[in-house]
Amino acid sequence: MKASAALDRAAVDELCINTIRTLAMDAVQKANSGHPGTPMALAPLGYVLWTRHLRFNPKNPQWPDRDRFILSAGHACMLQYALMFLTGYDLTLDDIKNFRQWGSKTAGHPELELLAGVEVTTGPLGQGFANGVGFAIAERFLAARFNKPGHEIVNHYTYAICSDGDLMEGVSAEAASLAGHLALSKMIYFYDDNHITIEGDTALSFDTEDVCARFASYGWHTQFVDDGNDVEALDRAIVAAKADERPSFIRIRTHIAFGAPDAQDTAEAHGAPLGEEEIRKTKKVYGWPEDEHFLVPEPALEHCREAIERGQRYESEWRERFDVYAAADPKLAQQFESEQKGVLPEGWFNGIPSFAVSDGPLATRAASGKVMNAIAKAVPAFLGGSADLAPSTSTNLKDMGDFEGGHYAGRNFHFGIREHAMGAALNGMVLHRGLKPFGATFFIFSDYMRPPVRLAALMKINPIYVWTHDSIGLGEDGPTHQPIEQLASLRAMPNMTIMRPADANETAICWRLAMEHEDGPVGLALSRQKLPVLDAASTQMASRGGYVLLHESQASDEQKIGAPSANGDGKASGRNGLPAVILIATGSEVCLCLDAAKLLREEGIAARVVSLPCWSVFDRQPREYRDEVLPPRVTARLAVEAASPFGWERYVGERGAVIGLTHFGASAPAEDLFKEFGFTPARVAERAKALASA
Repeated sequence: MKASAALDRAAVDELCINTIRTLAMDAVQKANSGHPGTPMALAPLGYVLWTRHLRFNPKNPQWPDRDRFILSAGHACMLQYALMFLTGYDLTLDDIKNFRQWGSKTAGHPELELLAGVEVTTGPLGQGFANGVGFAIAERFLAARFNKPGHEIVNHYTYAICSDGDLMEGVSAEAASLAGHLALSKMIYFYDDNHITIEGDTALSFDTEDVCARFASYGWHTQFVDDGNDVEALDRAIVAAKADERPSFIRIRTHIAFGAPDAQDTAEAHGAPLGEEEIRKTKKVYGWPEDEHFLVPEPALEHCREAIERGQRYESEWRERFDVYAAADPKLAQQFESEQKGVLPEGWFNGIPSFAVSDGPLATRAASGKVMNAIAKAVPAFLGGSADLAPSTSTNLKDMGDFEGGHYAGRNFHFGIREHAMGAALNGMVLHRGLKPFGATFFIFSDYMRPPVRLAALMKINPIYVWTHDSIGLGEDGPTHQPIEQLASLRAMPNMTIMRPADANETAICWRLAMEHEDGPVGLALSRQKLPVLDAASTQMASRGGYVLLHESQASDEQKIGAPSANGDGKASGRNGLPAVILIATGSEVCLCLDAAKLLREEGIAARVVSLPCWSVFDRQPREYRDEVLPPRVTARLAVEAASPFGWERYVGERGAVIGLTHFGASAPAEDLFKEFGFTPARVAERAKALASA
């Protein structure tokens, strides 16, 4: 142990563990905010894992075959920050001292964008647990795809620490069930069984459950370590977990705020600073200088920093193996590297179909399925599945096989009726790198997966959601299945991109945008009901998020299906060379507006129809383009969308109006619902006429 050789191994272990504990106490106290008790309890586990088992390189945190570490109990982030500082990541003692402060890398919960080495943003309980399943899925898929006899370039573990709260949240049950079914052997989870939640002892709500029995029933290998301070027992448990062919769950009995004379095993130690006096008493118990703050003994730092040399050796050994692999199969090696960087194959979009008017009517979910299969043939990293709804969402990838236990090369996932875990697993799959995943369900059930959608937006990562049955147009299933507020609420989410195409050709364009999009997730809201297919040439500007589909100079039946404008300049014939009224819509309501525009034209009213499949993409266009599509001088604007009108005011302005829904739907055929709720060409024309004459 170099300079620390004067101390025996047990003494060095204790010194390092207490360094972690005291850093956590001091940082939380200085911030006057945070969770000191859990890092103190878990310091022995963190130390054993990070110094004896976890394969990582602090100087290159992103090398592909590293082990992944996830702190699902994100409130215990000072444990991770202390370990990262001690083992040599790009984190200083000043960063530890600035815990939870403005501009600090050490946020109140681990954040992906702030600190290299944090694999995933955690904090909302259960999410990290389920993210880890996605990481483990990615490892198995890539190993099945790229490992060849004599050449193994993908072989790593996913480790996660979870808490009582993680296991009480339903998403962990969904994710654990899925992981057991898939026999994901390369994941090892540690349960911090400290008996404490914010409200008090877990006896209040959780002690009647045999957690290990639950995980055993899921198909996990389970162990129990009855003393969270026994580093050798912890080490043996990890070794045993690695030797098993199932996902592993290790329950560890710990004591929150271990060593604190008055705070140990109390709820107060969970979410509040211990106080200077209690910290002094605790340091005395540890044999620590009572008045020292942020003390890092040199032997502890030197021993932990051995992780740098060890990590560089791990990576160097892997790169040597990869060089041999690349020499044997240069094309496959190049593909691996490109996909790790998220680079799509050259010309990947060339096979995306274009649809003819005669192909209609066609539901956008059906058109999406055709596009997805074209993409799958060109993009080997494109994969995903549905929450037991593949036939309804049209998301089966033909001839691509199923991803199942022991058969990990398949590209169709059967997530089961587990929307929440599906969303969180997608996040892990994206964050692992090397995959381009999608997940599908009915749009109404986006509510079941809302937490991981929000976290994907927060992390600016790019899973793709295929959300079908996008409106009252799904018909007889009734209001429980008919989305009303979902479009508005998801549009309000920062970094979230929602696309609601009007037809098959817009759907193809939206898929290309989704595949190339960065800085956040993309949701495609697709119709169950069949829709007319618009002329492909007329929809090309859908790539800009919004465009003039029908110019005010157009009136013939051909323009109903979106034939290109005769003048093509978007500046035609209303008052002063502008339209008298602009009709704006998304999805199935676009063709409704085309029909209404024809009725208006018959009355001599020049109406423009704007299709706005993606607000966020349109909003990023230059002001000149947006003003060309929606001329500021035309204040008579009518938005039409079979959903909540919230948010449309940005496009219709003070003098415009919205035909939307401020109530839930009903059970009836789709055509009856549209009629009863006022989504008819006649009603749209009537409202537009009133606006134009105001």
